[in-house]
Amino acid sequence: MNGSRIAAVGHYQPARVLSNEDLAGMVDTSDEWIRSRVGIRTRRIAGPDEPVDELAAHAAGKALAAAGLAPADVDLVLVATSTAVDRSPNTAARVAARLGMPQPAVLDVNVVCAGFTHALATADHAVRAGAARRALVIGADKMSDVTDWTDRSTCVLVGDGAGAAVVEPCPEGREPGIGPVLWGSVPEMGRAVRIEGTPPRFAQEGQAVYRWATTRLPPLARRACELSGLAPEDLAAVVLHQANLRIIEPLAHRIGAVNAVVARDVAESGNTSAASIPLALSKLVERGEITSGDPVLLFGFGGNLSYAGQVVRCP
Repeated sequence: MNGSRIAAVGHYQPARVLSNEDLAGMVDTSDEWIRSRVGIRTRRIAGPDEPVDELAAHAAGKALAAAGLAPADVDLVLVATSTAVDRSPNTAARVAARLGMPQPAVLDVNVVCAGFTHALATADHAVRAGAARRALVIGADKMSDVTDWTDRSTCVLVGDGAGAAVVEPCPEGREPGIGPVLWGSVPEMGRAVRIEGTPPRFAQEGQAVYRWATTRLPPLARRACELSGLAPEDLAAVVLHQANLRIIEPLAHRIGAVNAVVARDVAESGNTSAASIPLALSKLVERGEITSGDPVLLFGFGGNLSYAGQVVRCP
């Protein structure tokens, strides 16, 4: 069991930009109100002809190209999403069909904002166990489909997008590039973040989530570092679920990641749920803010109330 690594990443966002000024024309809000409370300036919104599996396939195609691989080289597809329109075919199967994959195993993982880190751990376990040769792990959500655009407390938060990672075995003799996962949930807070009803609508208990994240999450994140044999000050980057700058910035400080680049993609992308971590990670790689081999803490949290985190090495 030699472990696995991330070979490459990729991301995709729709073309339409929705600014705070645009939202001010839709609901009772303002640019100052939004920035001061959540730190978001803009977000991307997919059109009615852009389903979530299309967003996912675009990001997956970019990750495969970056790895120099063909769709046939992948035998496991995991898609983290909570905004699939249909129960079957699932989103992973739709992505595989769009990419022309011959016969991969296809699984959807619905852990909302913590979905990507759960899916990444699952892919790591599958590769370690020899159940998959190479996996494509995608976080994709079209939050605009489940948003009440008359509710200023939630509509100012959300955006659409996708991010993807190719997971493969580590070369013989190399240290694993994906560390052990720390995951769990807080069942009594299961309804603090939810997408429910007919039609389904996103809602949350914002203050409860804020208090939990800023007080309970730092020791969990430090424990994820310990499982990989690292101290927080060893980290080159921290990529938390991009929920709110008022959560992200204090969290990075309380974790003790004093030397790390902190992903702040929420400012330009909004909360993209399961897409937020791979989207932000891919942008850090694309901009050269982290380099190959750098240790990066990924930590997702949100619906259920679930959490999952691991330290990975930058591809």
